Amino acid sequence: MALKFQYNKTSLQLLEKQLKVRVRALPTIKSKESALRMEVKRTKDRFHELENELNQQIKKYDHLASLWNEFNPELIAVKEVKIETKKIAGVLLPLFKNMFFDEKPYSRFHAPVWFSNGISLLKQLAESGIRAELEYMKLERLEHARKKTTQKVNLFEKVQIPGYSDAIRKIKRYLEDEESLSKSSQKIMRTNLEKTLRKEEVA
Repeated sequence: MALKFQYNKTSLQLLEKQLKVRVRALPTIKSKESALRMEVKRTKDRFHELENELNQQIKKYDHLASLWNEFNPELIAVKEVKIETKKIAGVLLPLFKNMFFDEKPYSRFHAPVWFSNGISLLKQLAESGIRAELEYMKLERLEHARKKTTQKVNLFEKVQIPGYSDAIRKIKRYLEDEESLSKSSQKIMRTNLEKTLRKEEVA
């Protein structure tokens, strides 16, 4: 969108003010973008790490897959996941704190021996899965914030700052030309007035 302005001193002062605000804000936005970029990379690495960890945990018990048919899935469920929030590079992010399970009692005499190990394994898998999911949520929020900040940097750097500078230059040139024209007109008028006065004196 083209910048609208008038060729006068009020418009010039307004544009200069707007330009100053953007020039002053640009380094801060750039450093935020840089911090977000680093945080995105760190979170992406951590997410892949947690994802691999979860896949390895699942793979480790692949050979016991047939046993899970005996397992009663109602014995354990996630009751609550405690999440904290923390601001990182100006973005509010979810952080895993703790999780609690709802365990149903079962007869240790009638149930297979491995049930207690199975419950422990499911707890580990649930925690790993939730940690990975939260990391992915963090990554999405950070990526969104980084994109918005990059757009703002580009808007300031490539559109608004050059646009304001160009408009200021045009107004200054116009006002200078107007002043020169005014001075020339005054000079011509003064010369004509002097000529008229001299003629009158001679007469």
